[in-house]
Amino acid sequence: MNEQPKISFRDVHKRFGRKVVLDGINLDVPRGKSLVVIGGSGSGKSVMLKCVLGLVKPETGQILIDGRDSMKFTTDEREKALRKFGMLFQGSALFDSLKVWENVAFGLIQGRRMARKEARDIAIDKLAQVGLGPEVGDLSPAELSGGMQKRVALARAIAAEPEIIFFDEPTTGLDPIMADVINDLIISCVRKLGATTMSITHDMHSARKIADHVAMIYKGRIIWHGSVDQIDNSGNPYVDQFIHGRAEGPIKMEVLKP
Repeated sequence: MNEQPKISFRDVHKRFGRKVVLDGINLDVPRGKSLVVIGGSGSGKSVMLKCVLGLVKPETGQILIDGRDSMKFTTDEREKALRKFGMLFQGSALFDSLKVWENVAFGLIQGRRMARKEARDIAIDKLAQVGLGPEVGDLSPAELSGGMQKRVALARAIAAEPEIIFFDEPTTGLDPIMADVINDLIISCVRKLGATTMSITHDMHSARKIADHVAMIYKGRIIWHGSVDQIDNSGNPYVDQFIHGRAEGPIKMEVLKP
């Protein structure tokens, strides 16, 4: 008997005005596995995450979390479901006015009303898990390099030990070595938690490293889905063009020629 997916998209449609962003998304995120969604800019990757979190409401379809239709959640049910989630935002999205440890502990203090001392202890522990010493906790985000900021963002994402973690372009803006450090940290932290993860990225090196499964979205539809070791032999010309970064192929970029 197949285990129930942690997250399921069932014929999900979303448009903004006349622009169709999601055009019948069907996709499962297996429990305890890492799914990476690839696709070009504007293909609907971020909107998929926002729909799961309830920040954007689809016109039709179902998004199931642990088998329950999140579109029918009451306010209390949605708040309870959101406690299952952690997220690493593109650009890290740290609060400049808070110390590093306060950023890591933000969800614990504001969302779970945890005492500041207990929350700080957890934050320092999570910083250690991403390779940062306790002295970093008292710095401001502006005093950190881009790579350190990304590590702090990862510590914040795992601080409440979530069941599900979303990674939005986790290696954007990092040099190749630091990007690989972040990939390794994502793998080690996720394995320790046993979490289910869904990531969106343009970085194929990152996708190959952190994914168990890969799905490609194109024009609002999932056009290919398989295990990461199948991606080089997908038999799909759109996937082949994207993963090798070729200008020529079925995906046409609109470029104004002089």
